[in-house]
Amino acid sequence: MMKKILIFALAALMFAACSDSEKQLKERAAELCKYIPDHELLEQSKDHMTADFYAVLDTMFNQLPEFEAMDHEWLYYFVTGNGGTIADYEVVSVEKTDKTHAVATIKVRQKWEDGSFDENTDVEEHKLYMEKVDGQWLMSDFDGHKQDCIENIANSRMEQARRDAISEYLVKEIGSQYSPGEVCVPVLMIVSTEDTPLPPSRGEESPSSKECRVWGDFWVFNYNLVGDTLKTVSGGNHSGCMTLVRANNDSPLQVMAFEQTEDGAGNEASAKRIFGKHYDVYQNMHSNEEVREAVRKEQLKEYVRQHNLNVHYYQDYGWPAVKL
Repeated sequence: MMKKILIFALAALMFAACSDSEKQLKERAAELCKYIPDHELLEQSKDHMTADFYAVLDTMFNQLPEFEAMDHEWLYYFVTGNGGTIADYEVVSVEKTDKTHAVATIKVRQKWEDGSFDENTDVEEHKLYMEKVDGQWLMSDFDGHKQDCIENIANSRMEQARRDAISEYLVKEIGSQYSPGEVCVPVLMIVSTEDTPLPPSRGEESPSSKECRVWGDFWVFNYNLVGDTLKTVSGGNHSGCMTLVRANNDSPLQVMAFEQTEDGAGNEASAKRIFGKHYDVYQNMHSNEEVREAVRKEQLKEYVRQHNLNVHYYQDYGWPAVKL
């Protein structure tokens, strides 16, 4: 009889321990909700995330270049979107998938800064993934966004490689044809890109090179540095389609061909031929001076930052200086 009582007592203790463990997991999940990346990646998040999850988020939020204003903005809004509300979290349940992994189901409501709830948005359900590292439960993913970030980083780096190749070509082959300045800064407005794997070389089972076509509205500006102002010396527009080729995975992309739109009376016809189905996008981009100047300003700011220049303005001849 005593043996049965001991077994029953032990089972009760084990049940209580399991219940306590579930409670602790829910409390930990609720704490981790404070560090869900939304609009910004909090510096303290590093202590509450697995190293690999934090690394991809840090790359996405802090290290990727912003090619154009608001580029890739959607990835920054994990929960609330861009509506000015604050996320209110409720941990519904936590399920352990093994000894070191668990998934928390959380519900999110939007509330305003005064604490009132936004009645126009629905309650959403999300998944917060947890991993036990060195005895501590950390956030290891959120709604599968880790993979989204990895793919975005890869795409961004490929986009950067394209832009580097195009910029180098514009500076060396196009900018050199204008009156020279102290610096040459291209402006890239990409309309569309298309990657095409080339056939493998003899003896290879997989393609050894890749061809990429890039349609864009490209500009080149030569500047002289006068005080803290870049003053435009020369420049112009060169729209069209560039063909870029990478000899192998370790080689940089290079511009192999550039089909440009014609000047004068043949401009529209050549643009329609070169841009094809992308013509309307190109035309809307090319004809909008406000958008073009906004992109120019953003890319010039990035150039100044990268080259550590003491520059605060740029100025076209006959126009007021523009603050960067």
